Amino acid sequence: MTSSNSHSGPTPRPHRFMPSGSLTGRVRVPGDKSISHRSIMLGALAIGKTKVTGLLEGEDVLATATAMRTMGARADRIGDGAWSINGVGVGGLLQPGTALDMGNSGTSTRLLMGLIASHGITGTFTGDASLSQRPMGRVIEPLSRMGAQFHGSPDGTLPLVVEGMCPAVPIEYRLPVASAQVKSAVLLAGLNTPGITTVIEPVATRDHSERMLRGFGAELNVEELSGERIITVQGGAELHPQTIEVPGDPSSAAFFVVAGLLVEGSDLVVENVGLNPTRAGLFNVLREMGGHIEELNRRDVGGEPVADLRVKYSALTGVDIDPALAPSMIDEFPVLFVAASMASGTTTTSGLDELRVKESDRLSVMAAALSGAGAHVTEHEDGLVIEGTGGIPLRGFANSRTKTHLDHRIAMSMAVAGLASKDGVEVDDTRPIATSFPNFMTLLDRAAD
Repeated sequence: MTSSNSHSGPTPRPHRFMPSGSLTGRVRVPGDKSISHRSIMLGALAIGKTKVTGLLEGEDVLATATAMRTMGARADRIGDGAWSINGVGVGGLLQPGTALDMGNSGTSTRLLMGLIASHGITGTFTGDASLSQRPMGRVIEPLSRMGAQFHGSPDGTLPLVVEGMCPAVPIEYRLPVASAQVKSAVLLAGLNTPGITTVIEPVATRDHSERMLRGFGAELNVEELSGERIITVQGGAELHPQTIEVPGDPSSAAFFVVAGLLVEGSDLVVENVGLNPTRAGLFNVLREMGGHIEELNRRDVGGEPVADLRVKYSALTGVDIDPALAPSMIDEFPVLFVAASMASGTTTTSGLDELRVKESDRLSVMAAALSGAGAHVTEHEDGLVIEGTGGIPLRGFANSRTKTHLDHRIAMSMAVAGLASKDGVEVDDTRPIATSFPNFMTLLDRAAD
């Protein structure tokens, strides 16, 4: 199915993903990235020992663990996906002795800025070339209102120095754009801020922070008023250690679900997938397109709904996707674009401005990548319109490489496109995949055996 000319060190690792036989059997994707980040951060703020199983051990989450160690917590790997975290307590973070290297992780950067903002410490944030181009202004604005100071580039990109304020000032902040990261940064800052910090969400975003903050014992309330979510957290929190089982990441499961729908004859079970309603939008859209996705063994794991997903090859039909669904599937649009490219009829997406400020401009990069592979794609300011092939495999690339722009989701999405193509698809670099899904290629090979 695949052929590789991988290199060691910093050299790009191109890889050609060839047309696949049917995908069968069972695969288990890594732990949810959002929950993994937060379990380490909140465990580091609790007093006592938090135990985590199923942790995603990708580069992004490891950057969070290293940063929390630098600020005084203990975070020890005790087995495969099993970690023990000894916290310092809210307000107990220590001055980091070195710069906080965030690698490619926007989540680590924005959430940790929130933590530092209400502590009397200063942190220097650095990152790789891709992360250093991503805007941090959306968290700088509310955290500055709380008293934190930011020094560095005038356009708010890394490297940045964050000087926390203790005591910080509680604020009421209405999110100008739907962003779980901005919401979480403000709520985390609010843990060590006297009084009540309020975040108002005009559009609901993933709620892992709220669920987990409550689980650790924070006084957090969520109220629905006139269609908005009003979230309040009481400062001076005392967090209690937890035992956390991290469910499988729905964003990682998405690649196998779409591959199972597109590759003829496939009948694949993706195990232990988190189905938090604020994250499961893609699976609902794929069902609306005609995709066969069954939920098996539905259960509750640590306050999060989880099931095994059985996926069968399906004839998909294009749909107009309601922009209100975007926050519940924002990371899954690149692979949804692949599914749309092989559906019957037209798929229309809009309201996706957020995709232009991810690891890459995911609208323009996916438009170029899919067009190069033979799909019919029209790019608009806030979305793509895709005319599907009606189930006919994409042409693929005979003699060229897809440019991934160091974006892990572009690389994995185009890998799926390669499985459902005539000539295969070669991506220019598979190294970024390790940020979120270290064993992606191994599982893909196993499912296609």
